[in-house]
Amino acid sequence: MALYLNAAFVFAGLTAVLAIGLIVAERFLVNYGICKLDINAGEEPLEVEGGQTLLSALYANEIFIPSACGGKGSCGFCKITVTSGGGPLLPIEKPFLTRNEIRSDVRLACQVKIREDIFVRIPSDLLNVKLFDASVEAVRELTYDMKEVRFKISDPEGILQRPGQYVQVQAPSPEGPIFRAYSISSPAYETDVVELVVRQIPDGICSTYIHNLQEGDAVTFTGPYGEFYLNEDPDTEIVCVGGGAGMAPMKNIIYSLYDKQPDRVCWLFFGCRTTQDIFYLEEFKELAEKYPNFNLIYALSD
Repeated sequence: MALYLNAAFVFAGLTAVLAIGLIVAERFLVNYGICKLDINAGEEPLEVEGGQTLLSALYANEIFIPSACGGKGSCGFCKITVTSGGGPLLPIEKPFLTRNEIRSDVRLACQVKIREDIFVRIPSDLLNVKLFDASVEAVRELTYDMKEVRFKISDPEGILQRPGQYVQVQAPSPEGPIFRAYSISSPAYETDVVELVVRQIPDGICSTYIHNLQEGDAVTFTGPYGEFYLNEDPDTEIVCVGGGAGMAPMKNIIYSLYDKQPDRVCWLFFGCRTTQDIFYLEEFKELAEKYPNFNLIYALSD
C-alpha cells in the first residue's frame, strides 16, 4: 500500500511540475506577436499583444466587461461572443454557460487567450461603459451593518444610467486591484454622483474597503452595467420586492420614476428581520404623502 501511495504522490508531483513548466514556457518563450482584435465586425478594430487574456486586452483598451472575480473564472460575468480565434472551449467555462450559449459561441473573456486574430461581438451598451474617478462626498450609517456611500464624480463629468443598473467598484487586495458589483441607489437625474447601499460582509474585501472610506477619499469605478432597469411604459404598475442591500436599485427606480412620471402606480414591499434592520422608512413615508399612487409596505420576520 505504501508503495502505491508513494507512486501516486510522485505522479501528482510530476504533473504539477509539468503544468507549471508549460505555463512558464508559454509566458516567456512563446511570442504570439501583435494580433488583431475585431469587435462587432470592424466597429472597434484594435491591435493587441498576443498571449494575454481577452479580458485583459479589452480592459487595457478601456472596454470594461463585467467581472467580479478579477479574471479567475469563478464569477461567470464576463460573457461575450467569440466568433473566431478563441480556441477550444475550456472545462472551467462550461459550468457558467448554457447549452444555447455554447452553441452561440459565448465564452468567458477571462479564459480566452489571444493567440491569433480574434473576432468578437460585444453588446453596444458595454462599449459605452466608462471608468470613473470620484471622491467620497458623504457616508451615512443606515443600520449596524449597512452604510450609504455617495461618490462625487470628477472624471468624466457625469454618468448616464438606467434606474436599476449597477457599477463595479475597484478595491485593493493582496493580489492587486479587484472589482465588485454594487447597484446604484441614487436616482438617474443625479448624473454627477453615484450612491451605493453596502452591507458589511465578514471578511469581504470590497465591502470592508467601502465601509472604511472617509469623506474626501478617492475612488474608482466602472459602469453602468446591467439589463435590469425600470420599465418606462406609463400603463405598467411597478412592484419592487426586496430586503437588505436589495433596497439600492429599488430606491433608484422609485425616485427616478416619480421624477418623470408622478402618476405611475408603484408598490414597495421591503422585508426586514427586526426594527434594527429598518432604514429609509421616513423618507419613503414622505414620498408616499407626496405621490398617492406610491404604496409602501415594510414587513418584519422576527
